[in-house]
Amino acid sequence: QLPVVESGGGLVQPGGSLRLSCTTSGFASENYAIGWLRQVPGKEREGVSCISHRGGRIKYADSVQGRFIISRDNAKNTVYLQMNDLKPEDTGVYTCGALTLGAAWCSLSPLHFASGGQGTQVTVSS
Repeated sequence: QLPVVESGGGLVQPGGSLRLSCTTSGFASENYAIGWLRQVPGKEREGVSCISHRGGRIKYADSVQGRFIISRDNAKNTVYLQMNDLKPEDTGVYTCGALTLGAAWCSLSPLHFASGGQGTQVTVSS
């Protein structure tokens, strides 16, 4: 188990911004790549972004490229997802998790994510 706690979701109008946080619990985040997934009702989970253990590798889904920024502060065991210019299609439950790949790698495949937390709801609506 690699427990994490997500926070920062909420209701925002289209074009707005939110910053999500993913804090690891009981293990040092610096030993793992961390990623974000989102779940939209009726659709499969989608990898949104990931960052390797020291930030040297970063990936984004095409749908969020140029709008979302992932970063990490290993001293705080926290990974952030800054979401800008939000769109209604960004609505969903966002979960984070440690990746089961080597720490220096990064993947958007849900198959490479360890179990995440409860997730945080993001709703983009006017």
